[in-house]
Amino acid sequence: MNLEFFVISLLNGVSYGLLLFMLSSGLTLIFSMMGVLNFAHTSFYMLGAYVAYTLSGIIGFWPALFIAPLLIGALGAGFERYSLRRVHKYGHVPELLVTFGLSYLILELVQLVWGRSTVPYGLPAQLQGPLFTLYGTQFPKSRSFIMLVALLMLLSVWLLLTRTRIGLVIQAALKHPEMVEALGHNVPRVFMLVFGGGAALAGLAGVVGGNTYVTEPAMAASVGSIIFVVVVVGGMGSLAGAFLASLLIGIIQTFAVAMDHSLATGLQAIGVAVSEQTFGYELLKLTISQVAPILPYLFLVLILIFRPKGLLGTRED
Repeated sequence: MNLEFFVISLLNGVSYGLLLFMLSSGLTLIFSMMGVLNFAHTSFYMLGAYVAYTLSGIIGFWPALFIAPLLIGALGAGFERYSLRRVHKYGHVPELLVTFGLSYLILELVQLVWGRSTVPYGLPAQLQGPLFTLYGTQFPKSRSFIMLVALLMLLSVWLLLTRTRIGLVIQAALKHPEMVEALGHNVPRVFMLVFGGGAALAGLAGVVGGNTYVTEPAMAASVGSIIFVVVVVGGMGSLAGAFLASLLIGIIQTFAVAMDHSLATGLQAIGVAVSEQTFGYELLKLTISQVAPILPYLFLVLILIFRPKGLLGTRED
């Protein structure tokens, strides 16, 4: 492994990990505040990309960067107010079912409005081309922009929750909703704003991720399971845990995809004879890049075995 491969793969892994964090942070906030696992969360991510694509053609990318997340946040808040809140009293299963149904509804609407194929959601001129060249390899401006937006978002959410009165009310509503309501605060409205804020964060991830990667109807499903892995590995309800898990999974998967070595090659390198007659040879000859898609789930299984609360989880339930 040369230095060029290591540095470029590390940067790509960090940028992908920060995109995962932008997605998982909204889901983590919604779960930590409301105890709801929102199955439609990545659908808001997909919708953010499509709305930004449409707005970019009308008003340009930079206004769409701010307007699209606000529209997705308003949609999320409306869904919580008029749908999710009505089933909340019946328990977690109806909540899961109604968000699951919403994900399919959004998918069908996206295919109806924008079609089933990829849309040409391109990068603005300011984000095209490389930011710098390292060891002869170019690192694109678009990935750097994702990293910048994700870090600014992390700082903003942290300041909102820890340094503002709104943040104090949100945290208090989580632990002592009856007390907060007795003090005159509208707890259902707080939960609505939290759900809308989480949806807006997913929409923001779609705006900056849709033109860097690809905008298509399958984009929600492609990251849906990974996001839940991130939330569980980091610790249910832990924003810091989601950040750490996102970076770990992003870096691990990026390095794994780029490596074409197999376990058989590694055994041969240390002097162990491996042939087609060796037990389990078919598994030994699989390359790391071939097993890369299952590595996050293997990581999840190990975390659930050895640390069920997650890396930084504190919830007792």
